[in-house]
Amino acid sequence: MHIVATPAHRPSLTVRQRIVTGPAAAGHAMPVLAGAPAPARHTIAICQVRRILQGARRQGWDVDALLRRAAISPALLGSPNARVTQEQYAALIRTLRRVTRDELWGLLGRPVPPGVFAQVCRTVIHCGTLEEAIHAGLRLYRQHIDAFAPRLQRSADGTTATLLLHTRTPAAPCQAFAESTFVLHAYALANWLMARRVPLTRVDLSAAAPQGQTDSARVFNATVHYGQPVTALHFDAAWLRLPVVQDACSLRDFLRDTPRNLLVRYRDSSCLAERIRLHLRSQLDRELPSLEEMAQLLRLTPQTLRRRLRDEGRGYQSIKDNLRRDVAIDMLEHSGLTLQDVALRLGFSEPSTFHRAFKKWTGVAPGEYRLRGMQRQPEQAAA
Repeated sequence: MHIVATPAHRPSLTVRQRIVTGPAAAGHAMPVLAGAPAPARHTIAICQVRRILQGARRQGWDVDALLRRAAISPALLGSPNARVTQEQYAALIRTLRRVTRDELWGLLGRPVPPGVFAQVCRTVIHCGTLEEAIHAGLRLYRQHIDAFAPRLQRSADGTTATLLLHTRTPAAPCQAFAESTFVLHAYALANWLMARRVPLTRVDLSAAAPQGQTDSARVFNATVHYGQPVTALHFDAAWLRLPVVQDACSLRDFLRDTPRNLLVRYRDSSCLAERIRLHLRSQLDRELPSLEEMAQLLRLTPQTLRRRLRDEGRGYQSIKDNLRRDVAIDMLEHSGLTLQDVALRLGFSEPSTFHRAFKKWTGVAPGEYRLRGMQRQPEQAAA
């Protein structure tokens, strides 16, 4: 069956215009404060950790031991709103790949041997355009994956490109997560090949909507439609004509920092929500601007700001809450600050207010979160 979904909307700018002007064009430039702190790294929802462990659990591996090797407290699995750092999640991916000997971590019936991703990368950097690179990469993956067949298709009018995973049967939870992971990594690789983010017009995932927090809308920078008949990414076909800009030298650096760069590379700086987050990062120790004040700063109306954030699958209040949560987790993980100092640096006048907010964000109190991290350190050192 040939399935190509029509994108929800067409971009108003051509691809070349977007490349020249960038997301901050047309009066949407964000002031950059001198001496502003580095942007806070996003954390990863614990539901992603549970899902990535499905294959190893099915194969009988000691999941708690695998988590400890990645410096993740197994106790966090019991907190639906808990988060882990990007470094912890990347370490877990490396651990799972090593023990399962599978680049999709036992999620599918047939393993993808370690080294396939690197082979794909070495092949696609020699392609002339993004379209050639996608076709070449998918052709290699079809030799190693039986559960689904990834293909690149165009809409009838040729204006929309779709990376589509053809499956024979409805995907079970393990396969559904493998499909989500495959298109995410393919998207990250495409962005790296172009050295910029390719805007998506629609994201369809066969996986059911996860219970609890999810990061899918943020990482794809688009509203995600769950429970769809097929997993597919849709984007403007004009991007397919643009050249691949990476080479063998840049590939060495890219592979050296994989998988972490698949989580963050070319993902955070081009969307409105991330520009807002960067600006708010410099003001955490004071009262953060309201949506109306932020809209005025961006030279937008409040209605336009809400709509543009909604198109990215985000909300202004959630941006503020998630920023404070991620900075709090980083401080609790990597600094010797007291809980009172952490609260003050996040703009809370009272530690008790911070305590309640952190528990709402993560499901555990900040002191308990820090204690769990301290309890894992001897295990990590022993490993």
